Amino acid sequence: MVDVSNVEFQVKQRDLPVHRTVEVEVQPLAPGEIRVAIDRFAFTANNLTYGAAGDLLGYWRFFPAAENSSGEWGILPVWGYGDVVESTVDNVPVGDRLYGYFPPASSVVMTPTDVRRSSLTDGATHRQKLPPLYNGYRRVLADAEYDRAEDDATILLGPLHLTSFVLAHKLSTNAFYDADQVVIVSASSKTSLGLAYALGSDDGAPTVIGATSDRNADFVSSVGLYEHTVTYDTIDALPDLTTVVVDMAGNPMVASSIAERLGAGVKRYINVGLTHWEEQGATDTFSGRPQPASVESFFAPGYIYEHMRNWGGEGFDSESSTFLRRAAEATFGWMTVAHYRGVEGLSSVYGEVCSGSLAPSVGVVVEMPISR
Repeated sequence: MVDVSNVEFQVKQRDLPVHRTVEVEVQPLAPGEIRVAIDRFAFTANNLTYGAAGDLLGYWRFFPAAENSSGEWGILPVWGYGDVVESTVDNVPVGDRLYGYFPPASSVVMTPTDVRRSSLTDGATHRQKLPPLYNGYRRVLADAEYDRAEDDATILLGPLHLTSFVLAHKLSTNAFYDADQVVIVSASSKTSLGLAYALGSDDGAPTVIGATSDRNADFVSSVGLYEHTVTYDTIDALPDLTTVVVDMAGNPMVASSIAERLGAGVKRYINVGLTHWEEQGATDTFSGRPQPASVESFFAPGYIYEHMRNWGGEGFDSESSTFLRRAAEATFGWMTVAHYRGVEGLSSVYGEVCSGSLAPSVGVVVEMPISR
């Protein structure tokens, strides 16, 4: 057995700001398993969304927390890179490098299935009923264009911009619901910026307006991706036009203010994420105020799974890869990458991510110590 330590970063499922690190005893591999030492991963507000929707969408089940007899602790999945350091699978050798969904931990055991030259699936029993998109991993060394220098941009922006890509596709194929403007709530988030870039590149898209906090207003205005910027305190400044709202925040009061301001002019209200995760407990999103005629929740993996049957796997990969490269080039320039070492480093910045006090221009990357 390879000498690989394993330390997990865990959070309380019902109280996300509470966290701990747990050292886990490493067990020998069973036949058909590989051990992946996690090299680096990104941590953004999107990871808190996984926690806020953990029960509803099954995110807590991807990586069950160790030392958790009370059942109160969970692991927030992250996007990152890892290296195979031990293998009982002939066609997945030691030294293979994977990109995909990992726990914020030193290592993870996986059960590769559907192994192809450039990809594999984790076929672990407990993951079989979870969204298939999250169970797939890229074998990046099979890609002649893979460059480790781009790892940070990929893990920080790739998963979020993929959501941006399919959101833009949804809006475009529905003719923007005949709206004259798209209002993006939580406009400073990386997914929002990717969507704003996508819509700005579409000649048929309507005006794009960013709604954000006072704290982030200057930043949102400076990136040049929105035609106008309003703050949550100045929602009344929204033009009185037919509107599609794409809400990345999940803040009931902001949703209520928009509905009150625009009324029947809101043709579609699309809830995507919960950057304001701490306020997502309200059962009535619009707090008794006027509600748009059509409200929906958007789940990107489900949309991708459904539409890949029309696009085809290769077609989807080609179209999305082109967009991801262009979106990263357009938005990575304003980002400052802050590197933290190990789960202890994640612990030191976790509170800022939870509180939303981390500057939107900062991207957190956690580099795991080499213990292999």
